[in-house]
Amino acid sequence: MQNNKHFDVVVVGTGNAALSAAVSASEKGAKVLMLEKGPEHKRGGNSFFTDGAIRFAYKDLDGIRRVVDHLSAEEASNIEMPEYDTGVFHEDLMKVTKGKSNPELADHLVSQSYETVLWMKEQGVKFVMNENQFFEKDGKKTFWGGLPVKTDNKGIGLVEALFKKAKEKGVEIWYESPAVKLEKADGKISAVHVNRKGDGETIVSTDSVILACGGFEANKKKRMEHLGDEWEDAVVRGSEYNTGDGITMALEAGAVRAGQYDGCHAHTTDYNAPRVGDYSKPGDIYKKSSYPLGLIVNTEGKRFVDEGADFRNYTYAKYGKETLKQPEHKAFQLYDSQVRPMLRVEYDLDEATVFKADTLEELALKMGVDKESFLKTIKDYNGAVQDGNYNPSIKDGKSTQGISPEKTNWALRFDKAPFYAYPVTCGITFTFGAIKVNDKAEVLDGSGHPVEGLYAAGEMVGELFYHNYPGGSGLMSGSVFGRTAGKSATECIEEKTLN
Repeated sequence: MQNNKHFDVVVVGTGNAALSAAVSASEKGAKVLMLEKGPEHKRGGNSFFTDGAIRFAYKDLDGIRRVVDHLSAEEASNIEMPEYDTGVFHEDLMKVTKGKSNPELADHLVSQSYETVLWMKEQGVKFVMNENQFFEKDGKKTFWGGLPVKTDNKGIGLVEALFKKAKEKGVEIWYESPAVKLEKADGKISAVHVNRKGDGETIVSTDSVILACGGFEANKKKRMEHLGDEWEDAVVRGSEYNTGDGITMALEAGAVRAGQYDGCHAHTTDYNAPRVGDYSKPGDIYKKSSYPLGLIVNTEGKRFVDEGADFRNYTYAKYGKETLKQPEHKAFQLYDSQVRPMLRVEYDLDEATVFKADTLEELALKMGVDKESFLKTIKDYNGAVQDGNYNPSIKDGKSTQGISPEKTNWALRFDKAPFYAYPVTCGITFTFGAIKVNDKAEVLDGSGHPVEGLYAAGEMVGELFYHNYPGGSGLMSGSVFGRTAGKSATECIEEKTLN
């Protein structure tokens, strides 16, 4: 066992939250070490697989132009951008979490979001307009859903920019070197035990540890324990290394559990997607997010959710779970030719599984569903569609009546051939249950006091998301709490030095 290493701050993980923490800590001159469980070519955590959409309170189009480079005045004049201030962001967060988001954490996320995005830009992260968040009509791009910006080159661009900055700041990274235990002396974090590749168990002494190594979504046993037996079969949409190790270490060091342990972010994903994130095909390419424009049926040919309940930003994180409850954990997203040109880019990729047919009978046969039940579902739906003005850029109220579930927005008759069916299943993204943290990113014990020298960010923050989350707020949370953790850790070290 080696014990000859010391770092001011040790960050566990290499995703967006961990990188934000490491860069933030290094800004004050701290000597920082990052620990990555996987090999170098599988670094970046779940952030590597994200589409890069990030939610922040931008207020108006002028706020967007401070974030997105090269958005000319002419381009801006052809954009309709609804205002999105801290009040609306906070309202969205509370609405989808059913009011359960910890007020202190929610306020910190929302109030720091814009400032943090500008800080990310200073670190070299580039931002672009989100092509998936507007509908174009008569040359005008109308944005919707509070998510108009994404990182350039998706999650890959995000993490590579932050890795570059971390390297410039002198941050050291050990790959294939999982942290396995935290050590305390006089009630304070004093060291981290690391199974370092080539060196075996190594004890790294440190003043502060920032845990930013994800939830337990890639741990089949823990998924089944906390979420239910059916979650054994869920596709892991991101890193295979997010197995709850950080939560375990934190609890052993005196932290307490917090948040919704039976809750998670779960998206519909291609039925034939890889069982864990494929690093050779990064980016969020297997998801299927255009369902508000179409219909969803299970293998019995029956609808089971209101596809038009809200913009997909506010429903996709929970509809994956509904898909998992269906027979064979399988469903089909259906689109006819009047909406097919409006679908997101992932529907056009070679990786997308699709059945195409000129008749509904042929479509049912290709899908392998009960034909009579399927045809009745479509007939009943078409008969229930109400008149109204169809407008996918707003909640248009064009709905159905007399069927269950209703479709409360964007209800068009399903009758324009050819027809398309995309088989989907449930893909788990991250878990909501983690550890108790305050707005300084300090990890708290059972009495509500900080575990001195221990911080957490990203998926490790419990009590922020319940039941659902507004799209893009997970990435924002990682950045906000990562940056906060880095600042808090170095401030703590400075205080010790002064004392």
